[in-house]
Amino acid sequence: MIIAALVFAALAALLHVYIFVMESLTWTSPRTRATFGTTPEEAETTRLLAFNQGFYNLFLAIVTGIGVAAVATRHGLVGVTLIFVGVGSMAAAAVVLLLSAPDKARAAITQGTFPLIAVVLLILGLCM
Repeated sequence: MIIAALVFAALAALLHVYIFVMESLTWTSPRTRATFGTTPEEAETTRLLAFNQGFYNLFLAIVTGIGVAAVATRHGLVGVTLIFVGVGSMAAAAVVLLLSAPDKARAAITQGTFPLIAVVLLILGLCM
């Protein structure tokens, strides 16, 4: 279970790195605008907001990645703590998105599935 939890935590981290790239580096590009459903004007107006939000996603990915590496190198308590903080925050953010913007349910489910699976598997792995 722990190995599966690490895999899903790593997948969640990689997804959040991708979200960082879209929000902080390619926010005004046509492809990213199509993904988020924004016009060129909306993208330009929200560029700095998205830039900062992207770094939030990157930092969650970094924390999670360090946690995965720590568990893999037998620093279990520190690693599990970092993974719970990282993927727990990712999952909580997905819930906030879902509750605050139900029309963004697909995005919320996309960003929250890997973290939720990682949390569940990590709990099960620790209880066994």
